[in-house]
Order: sequence, then structure tokens, then C-alpha cells
Amino acid sequence: MQLKELQQQAIELLKNLIETQSFSGEEDKTADLLEKWFQEHQIPYNRHLNNVWSVNQHSDKAKPTLLLNSHHDTVKPNSAYTRDPFKAEIEEGKLYGLGSNDAGGCLVSLLATFTYLFYAENLTHNILFAGTAEEEINGKNGIAALIPEIPPIDVAIVGEPTLMNLAVAEKGLIVFDAVVKGTPSHAAHPNPDNSIYKTARVLNWFENFKLDKLSESLGEVKVTVTQIKAGSQHNVVPAKTHLVIDVRVNDKYSNKEIERVLKEKAPVDEITARSLRLNSSSIPLDHDLVKAGIEIGMETYGSPTLSDQAMLSCPSLKLGPGDSTRSHSADEFIYVKEIEEGIEKYIKLLERALKK
Repeated sequence: MQLKELQQQAIELLKNLIETQSFSGEEDKTADLLEKWFQEHQIPYNRHLNNVWSVNQHSDKAKPTLLLNSHHDTVKPNSAYTRDPFKAEIEEGKLYGLGSNDAGGCLVSLLATFTYLFYAENLTHNILFAGTAEEEINGKNGIAALIPEIPPIDVAIVGEPTLMNLAVAEKGLIVFDAVVKGTPSHAAHPNPDNSIYKTARVLNWFENFKLDKLSESLGEVKVTVTQIKAGSQHNVVPAKTHLVIDVRVNDKYSNKEIERVLKEKAPVDEITARSLRLNSSSIPLDHDLVKAGIEIGMETYGSPTLSDQAMLSCPSLKLGPGDSTRSHSADEFIYVKEIEEGIEKYIKLLERALKK
């Protein structure tokens, strides 16, 4: 199939995806659209829950496998929308609609790239495309459920809007719940053990806390207190003050290491991680994919935002058309030209990196 035709088909698919509601956990109809693409292009595929995947024609178990992955779920539209979020409209080169930028443009561009290379021979890697669900909520029925169903993955490109630059590392995430304990009492009586006053000192500790290891691409580990809750009525000093701490982890620490450090050092009475599964991710700068990207003019950087990379245990990079600053915004859009150029650049990257 000609590249121009594929590009136009990808844009039409994105329009259909925009106009099909696919909130996280409700992606069955958009999964149907991905199935329809494979059927129309006569490409064998598989579906597990709302995750749709396929492997290239000349796959070989002796070869390593490259995963091309993006998601087809969306967040719910915010109240600031001035357009119908479920109406795909092109105006002045912009394709508007919920999920257009995050991550519909990446999804259809990767799918078109996979289709273009489906029959390619003499590749160094198998290519496995996966359009997955529940990315926006880090859900159990998305890529986490798909990984046991597909062949082992050796390296991955995760489609998220990066302006087609190479996000060679991505911060992980841990959310902690912490408790500062005190002595409950009537507000009218002296109380030197007020949990709220003690929390003021704890907040100062968190504000100034630093971890030693800096990452070249991701910088420092960022620790931020994001929620505080205490008390139920004006005349009672509460026994406990509850904190929520958001920790963005660079690639120099594992999530387990961060948990151990905070349990040892944080001046709180209790601290518990909600989950340790969202680890940081990266790919060596000397990997063939990274070198090929640099050779064709792509820049490298470290990403502070989370994606399905956190669910993968192999080297991975984040790469896709669109701009991350538009994600989850009102009147979300992606430039049509970004999709067309994204497909071209994906193909150019893979042909340079994977052709013998």
C-alpha cells in the first residue's frame, strides 16, 4: 500500500476513534474499530479484553521482538470544552476531539507504520503492534493483562505525544499515605502533642528532603506533599493528621529503594506505598533505535510524565506525534500534518534501525 493512502486511512480511523466514546474501562467499541482495521487490511490479529495486537508476517521466534504500543482509552472531557469532545473536526490543519492528541494520533500512526512494514522481510526484529486499554488509570485490564498473552518483548516504543523526539527515560511514580500521630484533646486545654502542629515540622522536612543520585536525563527524584487531612470539628484536636506524598522516581532508584529510604528517614509515625509497580523506565543511548533516531534528526530528553512504559520490564522509549502539553486540555487537538509526518518518521526510524 502507498504511504499517502495509509496516512489518509490513519486520519480517518482517528476521526472514528474520536467519535466513539472510550473512557478508561469502556473501550470495547474502539477496540472493535482496531479489529476492523486489521480485517480490512487482511492482517491476522488477536484480541484480549479490549487490547488488540498483531505480529508481522515474517516473525521468527529466534529474533528479538520490538513492541509498538499506544492506548485507545481517554480521560473524561473537562468542563472547559467549548466544542463537542466527541465530534472530529478539522479546522486550519487541526484535528479536534477528545483523545486526538493523547494518544490517538500516536496510536493510528503506529498502526499505519506496522501495516506498512507488515510484509517486510529481513528485519532484525519481529514487530508486534498492541493497541491497549486503561492506560489513563493504570488499570489491570490494559497492557498489564496483555503482557502474559503476547510473545516476550525485548524493546518497546510507546506512543505518546513527544513532538516526535525521543523520550529515552521516564520517571516512575509512587504515592505514599502517611500519618502523623498526636494526642487528641479539647481545644480549650493545653496540648503539647497536637498532630497538626507536628505536621508543620514534617512538611518542612519533606520540602527540604533530597536524594543524592541525579539522572542525566531525568534529574532528581521529586518528592511532593499533595494532600493533607485532619480534624472533624472546631473544638477537637485530632489524634492523627493524614498526608499524601507524590514521588516521581528517576532511573537511578528502584521504587523499592525509595520506599525503604522514606520508611527509614521520614519523620512520620506511619508511611505506606499504595503501589510499587510504576517504575521508572529508560533505554541505553547506544541502542540502535536511539542512534537511528538521532541520525534522522530526533532529539533526546527525559520525560516527567507517566505512561505504559511503567508496566514494561524491557528497555523502552516514548515517541509520538503531538504535544504533551495539549493532553487532557480543553478542545484537545492534533495537527493533521503531525500525524502524516509521524508515520513517515516512524517508518524511517524502523527501517534504519531494523533493516539488515
